[in-house]
Amino acid sequence: MRVSVVGCGGISKCHLEELKKIDDVEISSVVDIKHDRADSAAKEYNCRAYYDFDRMLDDDEPDCIHICTPHYLHVPMAIKALSRDINVLCEKPCAITAQSLASLRLAQSMSLGKFGVCFQNRYNKSVVLMKAIIDSKKYGTVRAVKASVDWCRGADYYSDDWHGTVDKEGGGVMVNQAIHTLDLMRYISGKKPRSVIGHVSNDHLKGVIEVEDTAWGRFEYEDGTVGIITATTAFGCNAPIMIDFFCEKAKLRIEGDNAYLINDGVVTKLDSDEKAECIGKNYWGSGHGALINDFYRCIRENKKFPIDANEGGKAVEEFLAIYGSSEIRARQFLNRG
Repeated sequence: MRVSVVGCGGISKCHLEELKKIDDVEISSVVDIKHDRADSAAKEYNCRAYYDFDRMLDDDEPDCIHICTPHYLHVPMAIKALSRDINVLCEKPCAITAQSLASLRLAQSMSLGKFGVCFQNRYNKSVVLMKAIIDSKKYGTVRAVKASVDWCRGADYYSDDWHGTVDKEGGGVMVNQAIHTLDLMRYISGKKPRSVIGHVSNDHLKGVIEVEDTAWGRFEYEDGTVGIITATTAFGCNAPIMIDFFCEKAKLRIEGDNAYLINDGVVTKLDSDEKAECIGKNYWGSGHGALINDFYRCIRENKKFPIDANEGGKAVEEFLAIYGSSEIRARQFLNRG
């Protein structure tokens, strides 16, 4: 399979390093509007550099593309590829508006190509283990879920032309950093929200970014269970993500890439100390390799990839609900016309 990686920023390294390990995959090209980044990646991975996405589609004719571009480009690029029946693996978020998500889902339904969203943390060893334990109901059903994302992003992180903007990033901490945790809360618990309320604010970088650096959301699930998430990029370091599942008989916790049982004040580690290889930043998780390999397995076997636009779009619906609930966020959109 001929594969093109579109966007040569930081996250593209995770994709390129995994792709070069797959026997039946040839990295045929990379694409970036910044010539130096495309040229550098092309030299490192012995492929052709393109500076224009449409030209790459016409000239290179890939079997699959990996979209690692700024958020606002995800949907238009995916739709162009899917219209040619090209397989697409897209970094999160798969969309940043309800309208673009609907367009993406329609394009997926009309294409012979597979579409996948990079929620790689679903493949982390702690998540695989926790999902199996909760599905088994060994400790009873989940009665409440609590999650926290406490990371650090300074003004330099937003010094490019798209981070921190409403139009191009689509939001702040909730759409960029905490979206993985939103996905895991629902995926692991197996619960569907019936109502969402939330609040967002810019507490740390006023005048620097248009979007939120701090957010809070409350989910009431269909069975009455409540989930809470807090997220910020105004912390002093990048702390491990924590998700607590309050079950009938005990509390279960994911912290970083470890799983724990907490019962009567006693904390028991449930998984081994073996660490999976992490190509990117440690707090991104180590699941990219497993996800990418699973995506290509689905292509070979002509099976639906489990995290497609329908499944991967659920987290988009959730962060949009939080934004829609927040008066501050609503005013941001109104002020921008």
